[in-house]
Amino acid sequence: MSEPAQTSRKKQEYEHTLDSSDSSVAQFDHKHRNLFDTVQHFLHGNPTMVPVIVLVFSIVIFGFVAGPKFFSPFNLSLILQQVAVIGILAAAQSLVILTAGIDLSVGAIMVLMSVIMGQLAITLGVPAPVAIIIGFIGGIAAGALNGFLVTRIKLPPFIVTLGTWNIFFALNLWLSGAQSIRSQTLDEIAPLLKFFGESIAIGGARITYGSILMLAIFGVLWYILNHTSWGRHVYAIGDDKEAAELSGIRTNRTLIMVYGLAGLVCAVGAWASIGRVGSVSPQSFQEANLQSITAVVIGGISLFGGRGSIIGPLIGALIVGVFNSGLRLAGVDVLWQVFAIGWLTIIAVAIDQWIRKVSA
Repeated sequence: MSEPAQTSRKKQEYEHTLDSSDSSVAQFDHKHRNLFDTVQHFLHGNPTMVPVIVLVFSIVIFGFVAGPKFFSPFNLSLILQQVAVIGILAAAQSLVILTAGIDLSVGAIMVLMSVIMGQLAITLGVPAPVAIIIGFIGGIAAGALNGFLVTRIKLPPFIVTLGTWNIFFALNLWLSGAQSIRSQTLDEIAPLLKFFGESIAIGGARITYGSILMLAIFGVLWYILNHTSWGRHVYAIGDDKEAAELSGIRTNRTLIMVYGLAGLVCAVGAWASIGRVGSVSPQSFQEANLQSITAVVIGGISLFGGRGSIIGPLIGALIVGVFNSGLRLAGVDVLWQVFAIGWLTIIAVAIDQWIRKVSA
C-alpha cells in the first residue's frame, strides 16, 4: 500500500467519539475546614490532648478558687496518693476497653486478692512474699476466667464481668468472714503487705511508694502497647476483630491474655490498696469499678475500642483527683463533688462521640 493511501485512511467511528470527548482531568472538591473541623481532626489524631487540656484548665481554675494551698507540695502529693489505687485499676480497665470490651469486676478482683494475701499471711502463717505471689497468680486466674468466658463461651464482656463481679465479691466475704485485718496485726506479722503505704519526703511533699508503683505500671503498659507486636494486636482487635482474624491475629488467645494481664494488674493494685488503707478490708473500694471506668473515659480511651493512649487514663485519674481536691478545699459538699464528676464523665463521652464523627 502506498504512503498517500495510509495518511488518507478514514477514521473509525470510535476515533471520532474519542476526538469529541472531554479530555479534562478529574478533580475532587476539597471541603474547606473551619475552626471546629480543624480542632476535630486534631483531636482525632491526638485523643490524649483532650484530657491534657482538661487537666491544665482544672488546675488553673481550682488554683484560683481554692487559693495557694491548692498548689502546696503536700496537697499535690496528696492528690497523687489518693488516685494511686484507682489509677492502677484504670490501667487494668484500659487494656480491656481497648479491645472493645469492658470489665466490671476489676474492683472485686482487687479486693478479693487483698483478702487472699491477708488471710494467707495472717491467718495461715504463710510468708508474706509467698502470699503476695499467690495473690498475683489468683489475679491472673480471675482475669483469665473472664477472658475464657468471653472468647470460648461467646458471652458479652458486660454480662460476664457483671456476673464475676458478684462471684468475686461473694468469695471475698466468705474468705474474710466479713472481718477486716487491722493495721496493728499487719505491722506485727506481715508488714510487707503495707509497703506501698510508706512514703518518702521530697521538700514539703510526701510521695508514697504506691504512687510510684502506679506511674511505673503505666510506663510499662505504654511500652508494651506501643512498641510490641502484641500491643498492636490489642489495638487491631479493638478496631475490628474480624479484620484482625483475617490478618492472621489469634484474637481469642490475645483476648485471654489481655484479661489475664488486667487481672494481674488488679492483684498488684490489691497489694497497693492494703498500704493505702492500712488494713485488709473486704468492704473497701466498693465503687472502684465505676471509678476506674470514669478515669478511662475521661482519659480519652474510646469505649468502642481501638483508639486512645494508655497514658490518658492516668491523666483522667489525676483530673478526678484534682476535681475532688479543689472542690473540697473550696468548701463544696461531697455530694456536689460526685455530681461534678458525673457530668464530667458524660461530657467526656460526648466529646469522644464528636471526635469519632471526623471525616477521613
